[in-house]
Amino acid sequence: MKTEIAVNIRKGTKEDLPAILQLVHELAEFEKAPDAITNTLSMMEEEGFGKRPVFEFYVAEKDGEVIGMALFFVKYSTWKGAGLYLDDLIVREKYRGAGIGTKLFNTYLLEAKRMNAKQAHWQVLDWNTPAIDMYKKAGASVEAEWLDCKMNEEEIQAYLDKLN
Repeated sequence: MKTEIAVNIRKGTKEDLPAILQLVHELAEFEKAPDAITNTLSMMEEEGFGKRPVFEFYVAEKDGEVIGMALFFVKYSTWKGAGLYLDDLIVREKYRGAGIGTKLFNTYLLEAKRMNAKQAHWQVLDWNTPAIDMYKKAGASVEAEWLDCKMNEEEIQAYLDKLN
């Protein structure tokens, strides 16, 4: 592990969104899916800070530069109640292994506790062993029992077209 780096963890603002979107693109490169991103800055501005915000985030900042983030949103389970879903936890590559991801993860869990969440959820790719190790070290269960299901916009429309 690298030497721990001093960072400021704070609630993200609208002004942080360009840096957040850049981090998302870095993550897409890391996950070998650079062309999968369709999100834009204007979408994030509206969806995070518009009339009905659907996400929040914390940033890790070093010397005024955003070098990491944890983006999350409220989810609901009919079995358990309100929960918090961590969509992405990203640290710039050159700062990975210095404890910043753990600090962001801890802040996410403190937010879950603050809102009295009954569960905290997130996903991790099966080949991302550094992240899996961090989550296991924190005491998280990494489950293989549940399969993710999703549809993109085109798949939703194709399905709905079949209903008519």
